[in-house]
Amino acid sequence: MAGVTSRPVRVLVVDDDALVRAGLTMMLDGAPGIAVVGEASDGDQVPAALDAHAPDVVLMDVRMPRVDGITATRRLRARPRPPEVIVLTTFDTDENILHALRAGASGFLLKDTPPARIAEAVRQVAAGEPILSPRITRRLMDRVAVQAGAYAQARATLATLSPRERDVVVAIGRGHGNAEIGAELDMTLATVKSHVSHILTKLGLDNRTQIALLAHDAGLA
Repeated sequence: MAGVTSRPVRVLVVDDDALVRAGLTMMLDGAPGIAVVGEASDGDQVPAALDAHAPDVVLMDVRMPRVDGITATRRLRARPRPPEVIVLTTFDTDENILHALRAGASGFLLKDTPPARIAEAVRQVAAGEPILSPRITRRLMDRVAVQAGAYAQARATLATLSPRERDVVVAIGRGHGNAEIGAELDMTLATVKSHVSHILTKLGLDNRTQIALLAHDAGLA
């Protein structure tokens, strides 16, 4: 009986940096069992690229100028029979990790991951096995270990805010920018900025990332 030859894993590379795209394409095209079938330079190009190339796996950057990788992943995963997504980024903040996984990504790797490991991750994800870099896995395990205590503390902290301020915290936790928050909550941009400033002052926080992590700890995003 003749053997069956499996086709290569079809990969779409999405990154706004042309050098990064070229490097990933060159690396993956030389890896056994993988073929790069297309590239996109922004998240808004992903739907057309999916239709044109039918990839099995998408390597998705996070920060892109028009549509970010988290939003593009969420939209992609809402399609019928979507490809798997590996978020590949230089930014390993808890906010990015949690948003990527909640958007439906099957993997989260840092761009300093060795090339052979990225290729192996593509093959694993295509086979239905989620993948996280060891550094990310450790961070998530640490986060789970303190989650119970953090939940109660975060809820108590947020209780000091007004209902409107809590709405802004939830929106920040979901990764929304000021313009999106204004549209969602029917506020002017100046009002949103004022709320954010008051929240930082009231809670003794330094930046929006800390607000987002607080929202996650409280189970609100």
